[in-house]
Amino acid sequence: MNSQFLTVLLLLLLGVSGPWGQGQDPQGPLEDLPEEPPGEEVPKEEGVLVLSGRTLSLALQEHPALLVEFYAPWCGHCQALAPEYSKAATLLAGESAPVTLAKVDGPAEPELMKEFGVTEYPTLKFFRDGNRTHPEEYTGPREAEGIAEWLRRRVGPSAAHLKDEEGTQALMDASDVMVIGFFQDLQDEDVATFLALARDAIDITFGLTDQPQLFQKFGLTKDTVVLFKKFDEGRADFPMDEETGLDLGDLSRFLVIHSMHLVTEFNQKTSQKIYAARILNHLLLFVNQTLAPHRELLASFREAAPPFRGQVLFVVVDVAADNDHVLQYFGLKAEEAPTLRLVNIETTRKYAPTDGGPVTAASVAAFCHLVLGGEVKPYLLSQELPPDWDQRPVKILVGKNFEQVAFDETKNVFVKFYAPWCSHCKEMAPAWEALAERYKDHEDIVIAELDATANELEAFAVHGYPTLKYFPAGPGRKVIEYKRARDLETFSKFLDAGGELPVEEPMEKPETPFPEPPANSTPGTKEEL
Repeated sequence: MNSQFLTVLLLLLLGVSGPWGQGQDPQGPLEDLPEEPPGEEVPKEEGVLVLSGRTLSLALQEHPALLVEFYAPWCGHCQALAPEYSKAATLLAGESAPVTLAKVDGPAEPELMKEFGVTEYPTLKFFRDGNRTHPEEYTGPREAEGIAEWLRRRVGPSAAHLKDEEGTQALMDASDVMVIGFFQDLQDEDVATFLALARDAIDITFGLTDQPQLFQKFGLTKDTVVLFKKFDEGRADFPMDEETGLDLGDLSRFLVIHSMHLVTEFNQKTSQKIYAARILNHLLLFVNQTLAPHRELLASFREAAPPFRGQVLFVVVDVAADNDHVLQYFGLKAEEAPTLRLVNIETTRKYAPTDGGPVTAASVAAFCHLVLGGEVKPYLLSQELPPDWDQRPVKILVGKNFEQVAFDETKNVFVKFYAPWCSHCKEMAPAWEALAERYKDHEDIVIAELDATANELEAFAVHGYPTLKYFPAGPGRKVIEYKRARDLETFSKFLDAGGELPVEEPMEKPETPFPEPPANSTPGTKEEL
């Protein structure tokens, strides 16, 4: 028995360990590997490998860095992603980047779907060094350059190593936002934290240095992360705590807050960054940017913003653009601009100025202080109550009559909270109408619906569509949330049992409300199976 054989045997007994796997060969026991015909080539479509359950193993062996999209041919989001995915493959191939893109038809490969826990489309997973047991979930954008950059930062350095003033200045000149980590020791564990953050913050250019002359150039004497930007304040420093070290969460929040403009215009491109900013209070100025007097207000709005950075996010909404869903969320009409609204995205409470005065830097700052100080009461949206609201089997509720109907102690009230654009709501509408028809002669049962995008309630907030709640008769204002199948017979069993059913697995997640736009207009939203 020669030494080479003993080495191979020892590795098999101990398991192969590496950064992407623990204690086992990435492909599992050798006898479990599917046999591949010698010299077989995996097919390609527009630069993307087309994999099956059999050829995935071959691709993992041949490509040490492999991004795999699990898609469904019928999925609209997959169809939208397809050209961007192919474009990303072309970009990376042109750079000779050591990474390969592939795709798998999920419905045609149920065993792979089960193995990798794929429950929605599209799902993308990144495989390193052939390890199929611990792939990394893809968390990047759904456009070509974003996909390519996410992958570049995994197969190459996530931050440039800066060695002199000339190279540093050149990189800063080429970037609107750049973050440099100044570390006296590049072997320090804080450097690993910094690089881990740089790997995912792909919309920002990162660099790091240990050069004393660069510390001196930027006026630093200790380890510091500095964000440089070509707008607003120009620079923001994040000193590191010498005792606790660099905290990933704190640094991430710092970069999100300071990489944003003091005032951000709301549109399809910026919406996701606004929602991801983790700043709970959003102050919105609604203006018509086709009108010069409205545009003149932007300077005053910006002037008021600096003291509130990190506490209040200042946002401009152009009512002349495609922002009707934002207006609807705040119960506004375009002709009411210019006007201010503030919303806390955690509580969904909305606030409006009470004085009705002009928008100035002073009035904007005063409004923020009043809301943050708890001196302004939130307002609730409500539609006007239709005169025939109770004439059809499904009763119509609005904010103004909800309390009276839902908490009527003599009635059992079953309410659907919906959004007009919600696909799940539309799918269950026939069953809800049939339910109301079935129970229309039961005097103690009320089947109702409320448009939760146009009506708000003091009793609770609605966080997804559709939300179904049952309000049983009797005192105590009891509320039971319904989370079962949305069909006529299950609804009926629930009502006949007085609001109870045997415990089962919950249904799919409801669609989320604004501030995110409807799912069918948000790039990258996944479709459920």
